[in-house]
Amino acid sequence: MLTKKQRELLLLINDRMQAGEIAPSFDEMREALGLKSKSGIHRLITALVERGYLERLPNRARALEVKRLPEGYNPEPSSSIPSATVISDLQSIPLYGRIAAGSPIEAIRDENGSVDIPPSMIGNGDHYALEVDGESMIQAGINDGDTVIIKKTDQANDGDIVVALVDGEEVTLKRLKRKNGQVILVPENDDFQEQTYAPEQVQIQGKLASLIRTYH
Repeated sequence: MLTKKQRELLLLINDRMQAGEIAPSFDEMREALGLKSKSGIHRLITALVERGYLERLPNRARALEVKRLPEGYNPEPSSSIPSATVISDLQSIPLYGRIAAGSPIEAIRDENGSVDIPPSMIGNGDHYALEVDGESMIQAGINDGDTVIIKKTDQANDGDIVVALVDGEEVTLKRLKRKNGQVILVPENDDFQEQTYAPEQVQIQGKLASLIRTYH
């Protein structure tokens, strides 16, 4: 059985296409379902794909196919399931592997595929994705196994969650703080300690732009 929001989204996509209109954008979906974040729409679509209601079309990252409708839903006799539902332009960004949300790990250098996301999740600039390894940022809502979307930049303000390269060899995801001429990488988990470095030891490689979580 679908959740209320999953059912609403599936019927919204189906009904709009049945009416001969273009499919709703992520913004329209979010507003129609009363959600605050477009990432919630991404999670709902992922859940519908996993449960067999939608299918991502091979070699067509921007389209979905409606495979079946909810139990008990009776469309008008003249209706038919659309063959393809174009929901929104998706942007592909590189996936650079895993980043430690704990103690720093060896610097990430290799590309490990890509992630398709709606442009509304990232805004302007160059971005890349990293898989989170560890639990030091859980109080900021960043869990082990999440995918974080990072905007490339070497500048960040105190309080930003950043990708920090330490001593040119190790990389970690932490909240940035500066005090008494030192750079402090602050975890968001009371079980972890702050890490303090001289400014020349830390290079900012990006800051958090968005997050993707997959529920299984």
